[in-house]
Amino acid sequence: MRHLRTVTVTALAVGTLGLAGCSNSSSSPATTTTVPSASSTTPSVTITPVQVPSPVGTLTTKPTVTVPPGTPPTGLESTDLIVGTGPAVTTSDTVSVQYVGVAWSTGKQFDASWDRGSQPISFPLNGVIPGWTAGMVGMKAGGRRELVIPPNLAYGATPPQGSGIAANETLIFIIDLVGIG
Repeated sequence: MRHLRTVTVTALAVGTLGLAGCSNSSSSPATTTTVPSASSTTPSVTITPVQVPSPVGTLTTKPTVTVPPGTPPTGLESTDLIVGTGPAVTTSDTVSVQYVGVAWSTGKQFDASWDRGSQPISFPLNGVIPGWTAGMVGMKAGGRRELVIPPNLAYGATPPQGSGIAANETLIFIIDLVGIG
């Protein structure tokens, strides 16, 4: 039986790169965590576990993303597919990741670091879409996490031109956290 873990965090500033989970494992007790806001006007985000996560796979191979049946969620969903053993991510960290991004409505991949070579990419976590920032906080290095990000925590009505992401699209990411720093 899977224990559900819900985490309340505060969304941070939107960045230019579409990137995004909170822990949810069978051995974790249910907890609530609040991450400090970047500003007093930033809304709070509740993270719930993905109801039908993608296959776990292995950290050394590109993951397969499964679009769950039904309508997309209205809140950020997160599930650890593989729980890491390294340090946990904070909003001020620079992360090194491999990831795959899929559009909920089409089930089609719009981006994958795996397709650009075997090297992970690095970026400051506080410089990406709010769904990535909120969703990765607490994730441990060496882990794999799935995020389902609603449009209000992704790109909303104005996705990046040429990205293959439709307006108001729900995004699904599987992220391997290779390192922090």
